[in-house]
Amino acid sequence: MHAPDSPQGPQGPQASHAAQSVTLPVSLDEAVAALTAMPAAVPVAGGTDLMAAVNAGLLRPAALVGLGRINEIRGWQYQDGHALLGAGLTHARMGRPDFAALIPALAAAARAAGPPQIRNAGTLGGNIATAAPTGDALPVLAALEAMLVIVGPGEPGTAGSAGTSSREIPVSHLLAGRDMLRPGELIGFVRVPLLHAPQVFLKATGRTGPGRAVASVGLVLDPARRGVRCAIGAVAPMPLRPLEAEQWVASLIDWDGDRSLAPEALDAFGEYVAAACVPDQGEPVPPGVLHLRRTVAVLARRALGRALTS
Repeated sequence: MHAPDSPQGPQGPQASHAAQSVTLPVSLDEAVAALTAMPAAVPVAGGTDLMAAVNAGLLRPAALVGLGRINEIRGWQYQDGHALLGAGLTHARMGRPDFAALIPALAAAARAAGPPQIRNAGTLGGNIATAAPTGDALPVLAALEAMLVIVGPGEPGTAGSAGTSSREIPVSHLLAGRDMLRPGELIGFVRVPLLHAPQVFLKATGRTGPGRAVASVGLVLDPARRGVRCAIGAVAPMPLRPLEAEQWVASLIDWDGDRSLAPEALDAFGEYVAAACVPDQGEPVPPGVLHLRRTVAVLARRALGRALTS
């Protein structure tokens, strides 16, 4: 799979102790070639998850392919109404004002990713590839219906450069295990639609300050399609989309007017989302489940309320 989040070019005693060899390509073509030549190699970009697993004795990669020197995946560009985001974008870079003007919810998720040392090292591609349930970017990408540009070994008749090919899959398919990365492949870019409409990211943690999410929400308005898209993170192995709740609340919004909703409708939306994403788990409902459901309801209600008044 692509990099669990990684050191920008794995260096130092921990990396050398953990892996027999370290390759530092300067292009995606070189990275794909290295992964193809060494099937047991692990691609690594920021190391925030991978090195924690190595240090805990949970992972002993035979080889590392460092992605930190590949400039082509460290920025973004505009493409046909979308933003093409390099998988090597760090959380710190995505949290800056210029990026926030482009994709506000993803910028908010990046700023909430943890302390500065995590935001400076952790990458967008690593957040996706690690696919930790608490990954802050994941519910935002799910709500945006982002696509992944997967780069891999070239095949006869495929488009690509210098022996590589690319294919696109929905981010939700990778997170759900419906379409996995193949040998030699890695996440090169993330294609995100530019909606030019309000979007919100919120999360609740178990302690004050930056921390792992107990629950999170990514919510975007899509006025062109008169839709609301919402994804709940951290409560399941992958972000959950409450599709019926989305469709119900979208039908109540005056898309040609001020887009306001009565407080009762916002409350009902929160409860609808919570019931869809946090099942009862039998009777009586355990207190922990009830608390999580209340948390999700509050996050969903607040996210929609902020989006409608932005």
